[in-house]
Amino acid sequence: MEGDAYFIGVDLGTQSMKTLLVNGETGTVVGKAVENYGLIENLPPGHKEQDPQVWINAFNKTVKEVLSKTKIDPRSVKAIGVSGQQHGFVPLDENGMVIRPAKLWNDTSTAEECRYLTRRLGGVKNVLRLIGNPILPGYTAPKILWLKRNEPGNYARLRHVLLPHDYLNYYLTGNMVMEYGDASGTAMMDVRRRAWCRKVIDAIDVGLRSMLPPLQSSDKPAGRIRREVAEEFGFSSDVIVSAGGGDNMMGAIGTGNVRRGIVTASLGTSGTIYAYSERPVVDPMGEIAAFCDSTNAWLPLLCTMNVTVATEYVRELFKMTHEDLTRAVEEAPPGSNGLLLIPYFEGERTPNIPEGTGVYFGLNSRTFNMQCIARAAMENVTLGMNYGLNRMRELGIKPGEIRLTGGGSKNRAWRQIAADIFNAEVVCIKIDEGAAYGAALQAMWCYLNYVGEKTSIQEICDRYVKLDEETRTSPKPSNVEKYKELQELHNFVSKSLRSSFKKHKKYLDKYVA
Repeated sequence: MEGDAYFIGVDLGTQSMKTLLVNGETGTVVGKAVENYGLIENLPPGHKEQDPQVWINAFNKTVKEVLSKTKIDPRSVKAIGVSGQQHGFVPLDENGMVIRPAKLWNDTSTAEECRYLTRRLGGVKNVLRLIGNPILPGYTAPKILWLKRNEPGNYARLRHVLLPHDYLNYYLTGNMVMEYGDASGTAMMDVRRRAWCRKVIDAIDVGLRSMLPPLQSSDKPAGRIRREVAEEFGFSSDVIVSAGGGDNMMGAIGTGNVRRGIVTASLGTSGTIYAYSERPVVDPMGEIAAFCDSTNAWLPLLCTMNVTVATEYVRELFKMTHEDLTRAVEEAPPGSNGLLLIPYFEGERTPNIPEGTGVYFGLNSRTFNMQCIARAAMENVTLGMNYGLNRMRELGIKPGEIRLTGGGSKNRAWRQIAADIFNAEVVCIKIDEGAAYGAALQAMWCYLNYVGEKTSIQEICDRYVKLDEETRTSPKPSNVEKYKELQELHNFVSKSLRSSFKKHKKYLDKYVA
């Protein structure tokens, strides 16, 4: 790569936007800016929405901030990559204007639409045969049907369906396209063929076919930057905007998870575990998502909705700092004296329990204390993730090393708990910017191939993604055995409570909601 070349990676998250400026020669992050934002308040339980204009404002602010901080020549920016929260539904009218706020990945208000679509398509097994994934409340397809059923006036105006990262790409380029990775999380794409599934789309609305953007491979650009945007930042008119992808797909790139044997576990608001695969991995039970990745391969993935949510609730309850939380966890014994937390605070995706709630199980004189309550939160959200990792192992995924990312990975106690529960070595990444860094690396890959310097995403990740060996943690055999038994108990309690969750939901709807 000749001369000064810089790449921008953007992570459009649920609660904030993170923008990185990366040096194309060294791969180092030379500038970073974060803009926090929230969800629309006072919506009914289960409804999670955001105004897409918030994303545009955050993009403009963070890009200007990193350019100002670093004082680089904006004309040396060669490409931009966008990572985005998956599954969100951005509805646009015929003029490309947003019709209503986007429904997000953690919106669980579409359970009835999921049931309807699954019945109409012949049941879960037939849905898996059609697209490789079940239809779950988090996915995009039921959100579109929800709009049709609940807001017919808005649905009548619908002409274009985009995902959050696609919408930001559209703002940057004026083009509406969707790459395989993020599209595979809509529940409208056959992941085996990487093509829209006509039967699923028609079950929502025959007219929906014309509203979906064309699909494209992950190494192709979404387009060149619009003149108005280039002028806003002082960019050259030939800046490339890469295909981008979902946050998990970009997180895979950012952690170097681009070849077999590497598994990434993200300990964030939600929890994800995913692995690179050269072939589609379809779970006949439908518990592991059969996604495509954003390198033109596949990304079998587990997602749980409640991870640092649980530890933050505990930390706030006891007015603890992050270090206080760590000490409390380390003061309690592994297994928390048998205290379990079923952490489905606002429903759960794996296992699929949209009406779930949080339950502490095993409170007694030995466990009703800050230390056990804190450790149980950390342990049991990890057991929830391990439920999916064990299923991935059954499907042929063999983790040689688990790379941790997300806020929870910074906690030394959590790293040991993860190693013990996953029964594998865990290690963090030196540049732990996950999705934003992955977006910058994908932009670099796209740019180099676009200008004729043919390279692979594996070569780029091998060069730039470095492990933080000081964080490497090995499992302790005695804890591994203890957690295996606790995993069985956790699974049993979760399953036993599922009918109770439904009855509780009816009570809440009647007297509380």
